[in-house]
Amino acid sequence: HFVAGVVVTRSAGCVINDYADRDFDPRVARTRDRPLAARRVAPAEALFLFVALGFIAVWLALQLDPLAQLYAVAGGLLAVTYPWLKRIVHVPQFYLGVAFGWSIPMAFAALTGAVPKIAWLLLTAVVLWAAVYDTMYAMVDREDDERIGVKSTAILFGEADRLIIAVMQAMTLFALWLAGKEADLGDWYRAGLAAAALLFLYQLWLIRRRLPEACFRAFNNNHYVGLVIFVGLALDFLYAHT
Repeated sequence: HFVAGVVVTRSAGCVINDYADRDFDPRVARTRDRPLAARRVAPAEALFLFVALGFIAVWLALQLDPLAQLYAVAGGLLAVTYPWLKRIVHVPQFYLGVAFGWSIPMAFAALTGAVPKIAWLLLTAVVLWAAVYDTMYAMVDREDDERIGVKSTAILFGEADRLIIAVMQAMTLFALWLAGKEADLGDWYRAGLAAAALLFLYQLWLIRRRLPEACFRAFNNNHYVGLVIFVGLALDFLYAHT
């Protein structure tokens, strides 16, 4: 249910985000070829798809326990409201992280009937990590965003962007380390975190000159951060439980 829910809800979020940005995206070099921006898809078609995905997400949520259903309602509101937040505040990246990570407390509520400390540690890590990579993403569009009035952490942080990203990377790893300690994970998991730390350092090197192409490469490199942490967690589980 959760795998399907993540796919469906994330897809619905992407659709409503592009719908909300349909008048902004044509004015940004990186996004002008998106289907709605390029007028290959009509706004009404996008809304129809969003509603269809939303019904599937609601049906999946109804299969969960009542406590998890309450969290699902909050998660749906987060996903739907995020696209408009960038018009209001300079920190939509943190809100995006909460929307991305909200399935964590949902899953704990569904499987255990409670949301323990480790769930909030993991959510904190996801929020910080999303702020890291989405700030890099926003650095690609900083000039266009300033021109059209879209707010982002890349604009808010200004010349301190690289330092703040480094601090958030360290905080992400610390939150994950605390979560691992809470779950009594071992050396394989910590090795995954160490590999993630090296990748974070590589990302900082990529964005040292704030070149848009390099910032986009740093953003994409976060796929590997997730991968090495997952591999470390899987190996730790495999060898600690055999």
